[in-house]
Parts: sequence; C-alpha cells; structure tokens
Amino acid sequence: MDQVTIKDVAKEAEVSPSTVSRVISDSDQISFQTKEKVKNVMKRLGYQPNAIARSLVNQRCNSLGLVMARPTDRALANPFFTDIIQGIAAGTQRENYSLMLATAESYQRESEEVLNLVKTRQVDGLILMASRTNGELINNLTKENYPFVLIGRSQKYSEIPRVDNNNIKAVKDAVTTLLSLGYRDIVFLSGPKDFVVSQDRLQGYREALLEAEIPFRPELINYADFSYEAGFKKARQLFSNYQQNIDLVFGADDLLALGALRAAEERGWQVPEDIGIIGFNDTPAASLVHPGLTTIKIPIKKMGEKAAQMLVKIIEEESYQGEEIIIPTEIVWRESTAQKE
Repeated sequence: MDQVTIKDVAKEAEVSPSTVSRVISDSDQISFQTKEKVKNVMKRLGYQPNAIARSLVNQRCNSLGLVMARPTDRALANPFFTDIIQGIAAGTQRENYSLMLATAESYQRESEEVLNLVKTRQVDGLILMASRTNGELINNLTKENYPFVLIGRSQKYSEIPRVDNNNIKAVKDAVTTLLSLGYRDIVFLSGPKDFVVSQDRLQGYREALLEAEIPFRPELINYADFSYEAGFKKARQLFSNYQQNIDLVFGADDLLALGALRAAEERGWQVPEDIGIIGFNDTPAASLVHPGLTTIKIPIKKMGEKAAQMLVKIIEEESYQGEEIIIPTEIVWRESTAQKE
C-alpha cells in the first residue's frame, strides 16, 4: 500500500494541505471542528505525521528564501528591513516553514544567488524585498516558473504576486496636505534612482504639484542612498548651496528625513519654524527625536507576514497563483511640520 501523504488527507477531508499542516502543529488559526475532522481522517487513513517524510513526498524542504542585494550590516541598519524581516519570520513560523536569509554584495550577484537557492533545492520559494527598474531577477524567476512574492512593485510585470503600499498616492496625499498648510518650496530627498519605490514616491510628489498648478523644479530633487548618513550629507550640501528659500524637506525614507533634521539643527535652524521636515515609514526613531518627525506610516511587519503567508499558499496550493495585496498608509503628524503663517 502506498504511503499516505498530507495531500491524501487534505483531499479526503476537503481542506487544503496547508490546513492539514496547521492541524498537525495545533495552530490556533484552525477551528476545533476542522481540527477534529482532519484528525479523524488522519486516523482512518493511518497517516503518521513526519516532517522529514512529508518534505520528501512533496519534494519540498519547507523553507523560504530571502535574498538582500546589500551587505547584511548595511541592510539591518535600516529599521524598515529589520521590521519586515520580523514580519516574514513570524509568517514563516506560523506556516511551519523556516527562513533562509542570504545577502549579495552587489546587484549583479543578486540574481545568481537567488537562482542558486532554488536550483539547489535549499528553498521552496523566494521573497523579494525590492524591485529595480533594470533588474533581471523577476524576469528570470518568471521564465523559470519559480514561486516568489515581491514586496514592492515591478514596472515590467503587473500580474505578479506582491505585497505593497500605494507609494504614489501616499506621497501625493501628503504633499497636497502640506501645500494646504502653506508650504511651497518643497525639496524632495529621494532614494536611489534605480529603485521603483524611489520613482513611485517621486511621482506622487510631482502629481501633487501638478494638481496644485505649482511648477515642478528639478533642482529641488536630490538622490541619496536610504541611510541616515546619506540624508545628513545630502541635506547639509543642499542647505549650504541653495540660495533661495526652502520651506520643507520631504525625505522618501525616515532615515533621510532624520539626516536632514540633523543638518538643519547644525545650521541653527528651528524645526518647524524655519523649515519643515517629513519622512516615510514611521520607524521607531520618528517618535523619539525632538521635534517628533511627521511621517507616513505603513504597517511594515504586516507586509512581511502577508508576503510569507502568500508564498506558502502558492507553494502548497496548485490552483493558487498569488495576488496583489495593497496595505493602507496614513500620515502621522508630529512637531516637525506646522501651519505656515
């Protein structure tokens, strides 16, 4: 007699294989009635839970991969990445999967590292942390039909499974409100040009100006790496060289905005009396600095958790191809912005 598998139990109990896995791990997400139903089927079929045997039968290793195209120390210095990894880890643990974190020293190495993880069967699927305008990684994964979920947005592929927030709308709404408060000369301190998230947030800034019939001024756009040091250096240079008034600095990441806050304080400027500052992400430091940083809040850990859960579902359910999940954002108003006189 052939060995009974989780799929056999799932079919007989009329539930998904992932539900059977959760029953085995006594997950509190499964109702008592469903647990009893599945346990009765397991007993009737003579199924004995065994994680190793189950992985062999399903040709899976019950592990998800996360590759970051930057050295670990740089990546983990940004609270966004640490929070989202916590969310991914929580999601994988809840689904009875492990998480493998790998880093690539360069963008060129990223695709090679990712594809190697899947080809050598070290992971069953992949979570991508960001997307670049010229990246080939998503293209390669799509061609090879590898399971993956993107946290972010791809400009080329609109139908891939992903978890994100609407960066264009979030920035557009914030800038529109800032304009209503009297701000006009708004510097946009963007992330690297080749990241889609940077372009989307800049697009929101441009759309808000267009609707308000305020001319877009390229000289007010500055690019920097997503780091506190880069934000400080770029803002410091900007404040020294720019000869006209600057009302506000919009940092496309809290770290950039916090760097700008330090640069303003170094010049002896009062925030928000002399200059307003706003960030994006609502990392813990935003509420701890003085003055408190106005920012756009996104539930970062929730994004990671949703991505992990979606990927597991793609792996375990043949009929499920993934979906688009857009997480809402909100503006958190603190003392670094105020009504202009």
